[in-house]
Amino acid sequence: MIGPGDPLVLSATPRAGGVNFALFSAHAERVELCLFRDGREESHFLPERSGDIWHGFLADVAPGTAYGYRVHGPWAPERGYRFNPAKLLIDPYARALSAPLRWDPLMQGGIGPQRPDRRDSAPVMPRSIICEVEKPLWDRPATSWQKTIIYEAHPKGLTMLHPEVPEPLRGRFEGLASAPIIAHLRRLGVTALELLPCAAFIDDRFLVEKGLRNYWGYQPIGFFAPDPRYGGPQAFRKMVRGLHAAGIEVIVDVVFNHSGEGDGAGPTVSMRGIDNACYYRLAEGGRSYVNDTGTGNTLNTAHPAVLRMVTDCLRHWVEELGVDGFRFDLAATMARGAAGGFDGEAALISAIRQDPVLRGVKLIAEPWDIGPGGYRLGGFPWPFGEWNDRYRDGVRRFWRRDPGQMPELARRISGSAEIFDQDGRSATASVNFLTAHDGFTLHDLVSYNEKQNEPNGEGNRDGHNANHSEALAEGDKAGRKRAMLTTLLISQGVPMLLAGDEIGNSQQGNNNAYAQDNEIGWIDWAAADFGLMDFVARLVAIRQAHPVLRQRRFLHANIRKQDGMRDLIWRLPSGAEPTTQDWLDAQARCLCVEIRGAAEGPEGEAAREAVLVICNAGEEVEARLPEGRWTLLVDSADPDAPERAHDGATTCVRAQSVQVFTRPTCFQEQS
Repeated sequence: MIGPGDPLVLSATPRAGGVNFALFSAHAERVELCLFRDGREESHFLPERSGDIWHGFLADVAPGTAYGYRVHGPWAPERGYRFNPAKLLIDPYARALSAPLRWDPLMQGGIGPQRPDRRDSAPVMPRSIICEVEKPLWDRPATSWQKTIIYEAHPKGLTMLHPEVPEPLRGRFEGLASAPIIAHLRRLGVTALELLPCAAFIDDRFLVEKGLRNYWGYQPIGFFAPDPRYGGPQAFRKMVRGLHAAGIEVIVDVVFNHSGEGDGAGPTVSMRGIDNACYYRLAEGGRSYVNDTGTGNTLNTAHPAVLRMVTDCLRHWVEELGVDGFRFDLAATMARGAAGGFDGEAALISAIRQDPVLRGVKLIAEPWDIGPGGYRLGGFPWPFGEWNDRYRDGVRRFWRRDPGQMPELARRISGSAEIFDQDGRSATASVNFLTAHDGFTLHDLVSYNEKQNEPNGEGNRDGHNANHSEALAEGDKAGRKRAMLTTLLISQGVPMLLAGDEIGNSQQGNNNAYAQDNEIGWIDWAAADFGLMDFVARLVAIRQAHPVLRQRRFLHANIRKQDGMRDLIWRLPSGAEPTTQDWLDAQARCLCVEIRGAAEGPEGEAAREAVLVICNAGEEVEARLPEGRWTLLVDSADPDAPERAHDGATTCVRAQSVQVFTRPTCFQEQS
């Protein structure tokens, strides 16, 4: 006998003597709870409805029990209703799933829009699993944004080919916290591991019919559940604890802009069958889906129930699973109101910002989608950071020697102030990157002029075309990579490395490896360039040792009261400051910058030194140093040369290289 239960906590929640079940659906007529025990399916209709939440309590049900829902209601796609009780549905709040999701014809909700598909989907559907609610205390590293070094990695691809990771752990959550991986991350100086989606996702029909798999995981179905391909909740917690013990934060990529149910021809496996008209933004009176994401549907985060689901889910990943931050995929979609327009203070964004649990973790927006007005770089409020694709493209084009790129480089390495210096935001709002999962690896960036995406089965039409890449001669590749990595690590903002770039990993020219769950998408440790890895570790150590390279405040060439010097001075190789004409010189290839602590900032570590950076994308040049006793920290053209005092008023900067110098400020010298 099922009791009334209560509507307060959505999900299947163990309590004394049984489990409380609660599910949101505004338009359902009945909600059928299905338990799977002893190889049989047993059904119970939730007896109570409070507002739009259906609920009931079952005694003698324990954690570990498998369950699902069948939701009864009208089949009226023209009004947005796609109820079909023949389809077993995953609880959107399920904390674990019994198996990975892979498209099957039985999952289809309708036979076209005319009539529902009455075939039972239970034989091919994973079950939701009842889990205890666990909120352990987490010993978090709590690294400041100024000291953060992000390392973006795939939860499977990072370890699958690593020869020192125990084979049972490869491709699993536990493998990410194995001794060889932690040693590698610590050797690099990484402070935060940013993982591609870890929540349960589906292998969609498009890929299954091509014999491929969804490798990246950007087709979510179970937002609360770690994907069983990598391990369950306990395995995820164990991974987080291991990384925390090593001083490494965990950031997860989350997808709250769409779901893996796709458009009207997609499967009915969860929210579509629970309440399609509430969970998704619909068009044509409900007949079709708004597609601001390019995936077939768009979550309706302006709806209170969807907003609640997202914030409940984020708190779950922080409190129960231990993560330290989130990267929000296509975050512009989350900031769209009921009418579809972008609003940096939209309900979901504001809810996250005020939430006492969420406002203290790292929040990173991918600030765009493909909808109207969807490119919103700089449009997110504090405390969000943002992926800065302007940085990526500007630095790539400078080092490729595109004409007229000196002003763009200057803006990007100084924190992109013209984008982010507003409304109390800091220079750490810019998450700088050369490469990410979506695009070429760094090695491929210097090895291919065009993408090579034929293995994806889309005729090489998928993936970015504007890669700003260049197929260099073999002897020139290493120098270009070191110059670009040096640029990244001396720039104001927060640097993000793509896993494998530090060892020269290649994806064979594929710049959209979303379906390559194989040697193309996995990191090739056997071919690792450990010399490059040591150089990256050295760059990270230099950044951490010199606070002037990672300031919170923006630099605007203002005069410092400590020494009467400007906090930012741009120079030509001659030592002279550029004129307007110099900035407009399309053939200029070498830019020097002298960096000090911000004029508006409090006196501190960054005020005690000056750093000189010389970026030379052109031919070898003799550059004049400003007066003072300079020490050469690193020369990307001579990666093994040690730090040394520099004698002389000039330095020879080789082609396609960066030199970084430091000296005490005049203020420090006098004191």
